[in-house]
Order: sequence, then structure tokens, then C-alpha cells
Amino acid sequence: MGKVVIYQTAPDLINIIKNSRFDENSQREVIEDILDCDLLIIDDLGTEPNSTGLSQLELFNILNARLLKNKKMIISTNLPLEDFDSIYAERIKSRIFGSFDVYKFFGDDIRIKKWITKSSIS
Repeated sequence: MGKVVIYQTAPDLINIIKNSRFDENSQREVIEDILDCDLLIIDDLGTEPNSTGLSQLELFNILNARLLKNKKMIISTNLPLEDFDSIYAERIKSRIFGSFDVYKFFGDDIRIKKWITKSSIS
């Protein structure tokens, strides 16, 4: 349909941006792709190891720039909402909870169900 979608886990997305900082030519392209794609899907938010100030700054910059550009995003996480307080700065939380619809999904973990099914066949 001619739409550009980027799907990355939160840790990989942050690492891609951090690594691009060492290559000026790559940096501009990587950042533009992330900020300008039609849909950015950030999976597993909250699994970034060592959620440092730099990681949070990169995440904030992505969220803020895409929101200002009215670009679509989907963010998934297994974090309970109350855990956001201990992990993310207020400005990240306010952008997520103030700009996104929050949906809670219930049900069995599909990966575990597949593993159980596979294990019972063996």
C-alpha cells in the first residue's frame, strides 16, 4: 500500500540510534527514517537495559518529534502502569499517557501455549 512501517523492540531501537551517532552519514538517514516513517511500532517498552539518561533522551526525542509531526505509533509493553513511575521520566510518561490510547490485553501467552503444545507432542 506504499506505507513505510518500522517495527523494533525498544532496546534495539535505542541501540540503533546510539550506534548511528558514530557515523554522521548514517545518523541523519536513521533518524529521518525513524521520525518520518508512516508507522513506528515500539515493542517491549521497559526492557531497555540500563535505562540511562541517554536512552531516555533518545526515547523522548523520538516520541516528541513524532507526536509533533502527527505521526502514528504503536507501543507495546508488559509493564504494569504503576512501574512507569520508577522507570521513566515525567516528560516521557506524560507524552505516552497523554497522547496514546491504552489497551490492556487479557489471555494466555501465545508463546507459552505453543511451547506447551510442542512439549506435549514430543
